[in-house]
Amino acid sequence: MSKFHHKSLEWSVWIANALFKPMKLRFIPSGWRRWLRSVFPFLTLVSFLTVMLINSFTPAIAQLPRQEIRGVWMTNNDFETLKDRAKVQDGVSQLRRLNFNTIYPVVWNSGYVMYPSAVAKSAGIQPFVLRGSDGRDILADLIAQAHRQGLLVIPWFEFGFMAPPTSELALNHPDWLTQKRDGGETSISAAGEVVWLNPFHPKVQQLISNLVLEIVTQYDVDGIQFDDHMSLPHEFGYDKYTIGLYTQETKNNPPSNPQDAAWVRWRADKITAFMIQLNQAVKARKPNAIFSVSPNYYDFAYKFQLQDWLTWVRQNIVDELIVQVYRPNLQSFLQTISRPEIQEAQQMIPTGIGIMAGLRNNPVPIQQIQSQVRAAQERDLGVAFFYYESLWNSAPEPVTARLAAFQTLFSAPALRARGTIELPLGTRAQEQ
Repeated sequence: MSKFHHKSLEWSVWIANALFKPMKLRFIPSGWRRWLRSVFPFLTLVSFLTVMLINSFTPAIAQLPRQEIRGVWMTNNDFETLKDRAKVQDGVSQLRRLNFNTIYPVVWNSGYVMYPSAVAKSAGIQPFVLRGSDGRDILADLIAQAHRQGLLVIPWFEFGFMAPPTSELALNHPDWLTQKRDGGETSISAAGEVVWLNPFHPKVQQLISNLVLEIVTQYDVDGIQFDDHMSLPHEFGYDKYTIGLYTQETKNNPPSNPQDAAWVRWRADKITAFMIQLNQAVKARKPNAIFSVSPNYYDFAYKFQLQDWLTWVRQNIVDELIVQVYRPNLQSFLQTISRPEIQEAQQMIPTGIGIMAGLRNNPVPIQQIQSQVRAAQERDLGVAFFYYESLWNSAPEPVTARLAAFQTLFSAPALRARGTIELPLGTRAQEQ
């Protein structure tokens, strides 16, 4: 309950006491007492209306306004921009002019890091990108330029537990991989054929934790983001290590059906436990870092990816949620963004919808983007676009038309304060 609400209650009690005092003051002449009794109903009505008016202001003052997410992911496909300092400066300035407020640059992709990393080196992983064309640290430069323009930068661990089978990570540490019941180690994803690091293995957890803490400690980031790959396809978990752990804890072998409810719950709970530990480690290093999650919609995420993100939200380890809804069909899009778990999350934390801005081989028309953004805005949801280059360059319309459309969608600024984490409604935000 807010201080303002407490004050309004005190004011209510004071009015009531003041009104009843004349009824108790027997030493007042009888004529005055009769007059006070005659006007008492009127004074009661006035007091009631006064209290109602005061209390009507409480929600607006007690609840902090939600910080609207207007973000964009910067992927490996944006490397031509990221490696050039002048292009980064122009891009950040353009995002600021168009009233964006958050950038999510990739830092972990295909089993490789996108920054100079001692942690990766110790694991036998070479950085995919070390420096820009002029020798600068790409991530540090992007952060500096974005902060000068008032934008947040939240690095994105895109691949999570996923890696290509030909990556140094997979080849150097085969014992870190999990497998299906038939012994298969790969699955097909949007990134092609991939293997999955075992999210239950302590060495895998240590690697991910060390990489995340390295980013949070060495760079002036505003947070860290994990997406739908901080998970495990439900077919996996039949490796020797996981079978042993499950047998030790349950006294049973894992069910042959990978969708067995108890088997799904056990594995999902293990991933949740790791995410809780990871959140605690991040907050210990940088208390106001935004712990951001960008999953698929909940039913799919939990049943097929063992990613129980709604529990993460309810356990207060998620500071920002962006649900990926890459649907060209507007009706399907509307149904998904109206789901109850999204409504529940947005009552507690800044919540947005991931919108497809286009791919190189599949550009998205601006009309589709506009209708989806407006649908999200009508539901008080923020948005983030996948990905930067497709906002206006890899597009079916001229650049000028795309820029004009985004200017209309975000006609007013929506700056996000650095160092501020929003807490559930009715509580005060933390300040740095």
